[in-house]
Amino acid sequence: MSTGRLLPLELVDKCIGSSIWVLMKDTNTELTGTLKGFDDFVNMVLEDVTEIRITDGERKEVKLDSVLLNGNNVAILVPGGAPEE
Repeated sequence: MSTGRLLPLELVDKCIGSSIWVLMKDTNTELTGTLKGFDDFVNMVLEDVTEIRITDGERKEVKLDSVLLNGNNVAILVPGGAPEE
């Protein structure tokens, strides 16, 4: 019997192969990229990544081929990628 509810890991699973925006707990770092996979601890593999760090009001972007994120450091996941500025 389906209740129509979507569990958090089911939502993340639906995002595999799509753009995702990740806000880290330190609040100064954001990442956007394509979600390639994750585990039960929401450790994630992202490809075609842009890391955005904001320090002293200055925004710095770094392009990376791929990253492995520790799920303990993730604060928010936003499906669809970062909004346009």
